[in-house]
Amino acid sequence: MPEPVLDAERAHLEASRAALKQMRAETSRGFEHAVAGNAVSAQHLKQVLYRRMRALEDDPGTPLFFGRLDYDRDLGAELDETLYIGRRHVSGELGGDPLVMDWRADMAVPFYRASATDPMGVRLRRRFGFNQGVLTAYEDEDLTRTQETSSRLLQAEIERPRTGPMRDIVATIQPDQDVLVRTDLAESICIQGAPGTGKTAVGLHRAAYLLYQFRSQLARSGVLVVGPNENFLSYIGDVLPALGEIDARQETLETLLADATGARVRAEDAPAVATLKGDARLADVLERAVWGQLVEPTDGVTVPRGSRQLRLSAGRVAEAVEALRGMGARYETGRTLLPQRLAHAVLLQLEALGDSTDDRVQNSVAKTSAVKKACAAVWPVVKPAALLHRLFSDPAFLAESADGILDADEQRALLWVKRPRTPGSARWSLADLVLLDELADLFVRTPSLGHVIVDEAQDLSAMALRAVGRRASTGSMTLLGDLAQATTAWGVTDWADALTHAGVPQARLTELVEGFRVPGQVIDYAARLLPAIAPGLTPPRSVRHNRGELALRAVEDPIAALADAVAELLGREGTVGVIVPDADADTARAALTAAGIASDDLAREHDFAERVEIVPASLAKGLEFDHVVLADPAGLVAAEPDETTGLRRLYVCLTRAVTSLVVLHRDDLPALLGEEGRRAA
Repeated sequence: MPEPVLDAERAHLEASRAALKQMRAETSRGFEHAVAGNAVSAQHLKQVLYRRMRALEDDPGTPLFFGRLDYDRDLGAELDETLYIGRRHVSGELGGDPLVMDWRADMAVPFYRASATDPMGVRLRRRFGFNQGVLTAYEDEDLTRTQETSSRLLQAEIERPRTGPMRDIVATIQPDQDVLVRTDLAESICIQGAPGTGKTAVGLHRAAYLLYQFRSQLARSGVLVVGPNENFLSYIGDVLPALGEIDARQETLETLLADATGARVRAEDAPAVATLKGDARLADVLERAVWGQLVEPTDGVTVPRGSRQLRLSAGRVAEAVEALRGMGARYETGRTLLPQRLAHAVLLQLEALGDSTDDRVQNSVAKTSAVKKACAAVWPVVKPAALLHRLFSDPAFLAESADGILDADEQRALLWVKRPRTPGSARWSLADLVLLDELADLFVRTPSLGHVIVDEAQDLSAMALRAVGRRASTGSMTLLGDLAQATTAWGVTDWADALTHAGVPQARLTELVEGFRVPGQVIDYAARLLPAIAPGLTPPRSVRHNRGELALRAVEDPIAALADAVAELLGREGTVGVIVPDADADTARAALTAAGIASDDLAREHDFAERVEIVPASLAKGLEFDHVVLADPAGLVAAEPDETTGLRRLYVCLTRAVTSLVVLHRDDLPALLGEEGRRAA
């Protein structure tokens, strides 16, 4: 049966794909024949063209456009025109009208925000349905009508089963999300988001938007995404490339700091010690330790110059040191500048005696052995790792640095039980790397990036927030998190404090509570934990039409019961996440293997290659699966150092499902999830 509208739209899709192919071919020819004034310029040009080629890669399984806007002058538009909205810009022939407009362009805003009450110049909004890149359906919304209508295609896209890693949400961004995505580069924001509200997607799409709108600026200064672990980065790793952006750097806190400090994590602190090392007071301790290395000068400096002996008193040397301190110079910067300061004082004496001086004379004086020896005596060479090694090894030095900041018990907790012989042999923890990074910044200022996005920020300590924040000291930040999902003893309890530690106290705080991924029956059940874990938060609510499925099953052995539950779910479409207490991950995989069910263990693999993933509870945060089997919730809670943290971990694990959740328990559910929860199910 003829489908004239669909046929016309399919023809436009084919024309767009052909145009994109031509754009990439032209870029490829430019890459192959790149010519510039010199070798360095040619290499830079080739790098630019290579990134352009990558950005123009076409994925036949992904639609080039997902929507259409029909602008109308009678509604305030400049022209009567039709625009197709997609993941990237596709040019027409000879520089004509675009076949596809990038979703980040200003003209695309009405696709996300126009309504019957404010059509924004648009008469008709059309959404398209696709299957494996093939256009299969369309749906029109007449914005001249006063009655709002819901979109069946939009809801279907939101609820579409997931396969593999996270995908972009450009076709389903909601108006309140779009406002956050398009926040100006100069503004820092913090998004408190309940599970399934899309806070991670908003953060990544903001990165894509900023790279589009401020490309020249961010090409120089850079964009950094910090995630909680390698699994999470693997899970989100395809989102930005799918949007044509390959230049954003993605790191965990550990890899970021390991690269910055040259140290590696080889130990794990006890929770109490890690909490203490993450306390913001440690910044004061470290600052005192660094500047305590300066030595009060007791002798002057005598500088031979020809037949003259020019002398600077100890007081004059002290004045030069204080002048540099007053400038706010970092330790290493001040140490480098001090010889020049003293040499300049000598030059003033020479000029008073009638000698002619210039920069060459000053540099010569600065390099004399007398000046270098005097500077080394009052401003010695110190290395961050050596200083932290001494701080944790020498009770007297620690007491001197921490007096009035940490009490005696706290100081004892920081001291190593067995002192490493050298900084190089020290078994540093992640909390230690954070401190090393703080020290490194006291020695040499950390370079600032243009924008830093931090996901799961609620799990960072005050000192860790300082570490990521200093990487945006002249840029801006997006912090994403959920206080109800804070599962570290040192994590965030108040966003205002967190923003202060990150160096962006002026950041705008927004709360997202409408869930588009976690179904209502699941999120309502999990939210029963909120009074115990985050009483100040607004309970989340699901806006999905499909309420989802929740099954609570009392079994004798939750791990042994996994195979049957997973086999049942494998008869349905979508991925299956098997969430278990960390200690049970190997046993769970063995049980599935014995039942002939292939699975990956996220503690070992990070590529999400199998339909079934074994997910240790500590790695579940930020991930989503169509179906989740959660085994032994009581054991999961008991594995944490305290009940509140355990219940927060459980809340995280309960909210990973986007279609169905099966909870296998030994009739020992936490009280908040007991009989009332069973009746709800």
